[in-house]
Amino acid sequence: MTPTAELDLTITRIIKAPRSAVWAAWTTPAQFEQWWVPSPARAKVVSLDLVPGGSFLTEISEDGGEFKPHIAGCFLAVDHLERIVFTNALVAGWRPAENPFITATITFADHPDGTEYIARVMHKDAADAAKHDELGFYDGWGTVTRQLAELTES
Repeated sequence: MTPTAELDLTITRIIKAPRSAVWAAWTTPAQFEQWWVPSPARAKVVSLDLVPGGSFLTEISEDGGEFKPHIAGCFLAVDHLERIVFTNALVAGWRPAENPFITATITFADHPDGTEYIARVMHKDAADAAKHDELGFYDGWGTVTRQLAELTES
């Protein structure tokens, strides 16, 4: 899939850790919770059913208090150690979601310095991409990608 500049937002980072470690941080709920939202907020994995059609459900606590809904989506593709694709346009079992906004493709590739990690977030139109950018996509996704790197590089 070729990125479309006006519809897609992308974060790329070389993580100085083996691809298997980065993959494990994405696929192990206890590790995932450590990096998925910008600190000091906390994430809780409700469901991480890593199969096509499987549930992807997380909650967030921004102030250390009650957890609230964060991501309610569905995995579209899970290719071991290579790619994870999810969307919030669908929920578990391919059911249509109430408020679709993104489809994300996360790729993992070997790199001489560790793992090339690419998170590409696709939107239905330029307005949604611009809105996501204005909401702080690069700061937020950049922060969690840095946190992922810190977790796996240690």
